[in-house]
Amino acid sequence: MNKSEFVRAYADKLGVTIREAETNLMAFKETLTDVLTTGDYVHISGFATFELRDKNGRQGINPKTGDKVDIPSCKSPVAKFSKSYKDCFNK
Repeated sequence: MNKSEFVRAYADKLGVTIREAETNLMAFKETLTDVLTTGDYVHISGFATFELRDKNGRQGINPKTGDKVDIPSCKSPVAKFSKSYKDCFNK
């Protein structure tokens, strides 16, 4: 399912227009990004916890040439889903 298909299903579930559903989804994404950028985390009970984690720099290998490449450290968003949400898929 791609983004437009997801937005269409989301709009049907909410009973709103596709444009309103997409606006809602983008507002969620932007708000989540803003909060994570400040260093906070977001916990949505019964769904997931979102946070930024530091990834250490490391050495990798370019698969095309075989050359060693330095991969710099960075921050990466992480979502940890709640047990109750995971249980929805394992009944």
